[in-house]
Amino acid sequence: MKIGIVNDQASAVDVLKKVVTSAGHEVIWIAHNGAKSIAKCSANVPDIVLMDLVMPVLDGSEATKAIMQKSPCPVLIVTASIENNSTKVFEAMGAGALDVATTPTLNASGEIEGGEALLSKISVIGKLQGRCRVREVEKPVPISRGIPPLLAIGSSTGGPSALAMLLGALPASFPAAIAIAQHVDGHFSENLAQWLDSQAEIKVKLARNGDVMTPGVAVIAPGDRHMRMTFGGVVELTNGPGENLYVPSVDVLFDSLCCAGFPTNSVAVLLTGMGADGARGMLELRNSGWMTMAQDKESSVVWGMPGAAVKIGAAREVCAIKDMAGLLVRHFKNSFRS
Repeated sequence: MKIGIVNDQASAVDVLKKVVTSAGHEVIWIAHNGAKSIAKCSANVPDIVLMDLVMPVLDGSEATKAIMQKSPCPVLIVTASIENNSTKVFEAMGAGALDVATTPTLNASGEIEGGEALLSKISVIGKLQGRCRVREVEKPVPISRGIPPLLAIGSSTGGPSALAMLLGALPASFPAAIAIAQHVDGHFSENLAQWLDSQAEIKVKLARNGDVMTPGVAVIAPGDRHMRMTFGGVVELTNGPGENLYVPSVDVLFDSLCCAGFPTNSVAVLLTGMGADGARGMLELRNSGWMTMAQDKESSVVWGMPGAAVKIGAAREVCAIKDMAGLLVRHFKNSFRS
């Protein structure tokens, strides 16, 4: 892959170059601040940009936003501390960054630490482009009437901002339980859950093994575990990645729902994101009687996942993110009346 590196620290640039070239990738340009990265990206669009966050002239989140507007390409945030820069990470992901990784470093022995994790994320981004498969639909099991309806959401690139807008517009009395699979680094998922909880009237928390789905409560899958639903609406967290490129995988979540006993007035949603994760699982849910929704192209940072769902006929409804909460509230209100 052709890679652009954006970092104002010479030592960090040297380590990043060693890591990516050792795996056969080519560094086609280096920029030492966000402003220069915009010009270099316009002149020579790479397969992926490794974008630092804290830089002079223009920071990484603003540079990401400009790149996605002028010369869109995959952006991976690479920062010295994910936890200390959580606000800027959210801003960059809302602007279109695909994921976040910790900058590799040299230890006291001169060996590189953190290189494998970075290369793994670069590999995932490369494989995600153009991925979409459809498989046969399994028959649903009978519904248990004691289980609340579920709103299942999958998201990736630009997902944190989209989730904040959607969850923030739901009333505290929202009648459905909510399960979210957002592509995010495992070290960052707790911060994401806390941030989303601060944006919403409903409760948002990180999912734990054995959690029972409750109306008006949203659980978000940890960034290093797949989340499934067992019968009765009980959370089960499993190790990944298996056949899935991303952990957590939206398809893994969606695949488990047909056999979990949720009422057929439940809803599956795909928000902005690169790739096709969740499209196949959404098609199964639609064929099982679920309402299915996809975010529209105009309001998506990247119309990959929702676009893939629309392409294979998995989405019953396609709408802007600003309108989605209202549609969901009306859907559940009407379904409880009927």
